Amino acid sequence: MYLPAKLQSELEIATVSLYVSIDGVQQPESEITDYPAFYERLRASESGATTSQPSIGDFIAVYQPLLDAGHDVVSVHLSAGISGTCEAAGQARERLIAEGKGGERIQVVDSRSAAGGMSLVVVAAGNAALAGLDGDGVVAKAEEARENLKIWFGLDTLEYLRRGGRIGGAAAFIGSALQIKPILTFEEEVTPVERVRTRARSIERLRDYARQRHGQGADAWTVQHIQSTDAADALAADCREIFGCEPIFISEVGAVLGAHAGPGMLGVGSTTRAALSL
Repeated sequence: MYLPAKLQSELEIATVSLYVSIDGVQQPESEITDYPAFYERLRASESGATTSQPSIGDFIAVYQPLLDAGHDVVSVHLSAGISGTCEAAGQARERLIAEGKGGERIQVVDSRSAAGGMSLVVVAAGNAALAGLDGDGVVAKAEEARENLKIWFGLDTLEYLRRGGRIGGAAAFIGSALQIKPILTFEEEVTPVERVRTRARSIERLRDYARQRHGQGADAWTVQHIQSTDAADALAADCREIFGCEPIFISEVGAVLGAHAGPGMLGVGSTTRAALSL
């Protein structure tokens, strides 16, 4: 998700951490906060990183107190096209139903996206919940945000996606003799858009895409990055002019998706402010 902590707190969002393993050492993503050190370990590893979804028990540990407090739960997750997270959440729900512990009040939502895209869906759900909508209403707003959502991101290399096995349709770019800078989108799985030869051209294409999205009516946007703060700030400055408004948030992607995208990732996602109830 990778929402800034302040926004996550304001929206009263509870989280369940995925896991990252490098050279057999597994950690919850939530415990990885020193990103430079993490990417140093990732570069030095011959086998790279593997990632895994939360366990059923991890979900129950978060769901149960919320149910006990009388809340409905809308649980928004990483696309089922690249992760088993939604499946594990659904299994936790079924177990709580079977045990008579209120699992029927849990609704699991596949964001069909990741990182900033998923985060915008979460923001829509969080705003709807704070506005007093019931579980069905919150799900409807989350799905509205997802229907209006688009995201593009540029990578310095496809190597991390290839090593992690999450490359999806972008496999078409593997094997090129060119030193390319791939531009990808996320439509339930990673999907190729185009390849350019320089970092500068990649960033310019992200600006072009922001202009395109603004022309299509998108007016709620986010910029995310991996170890590229200056580039993200520059892209965000351009997006402020393009969209004519402040971002919903700007943030760095964490270790789970970072392990697959690699340092240098830069992306822009957008939906509508109406979908976010802003």
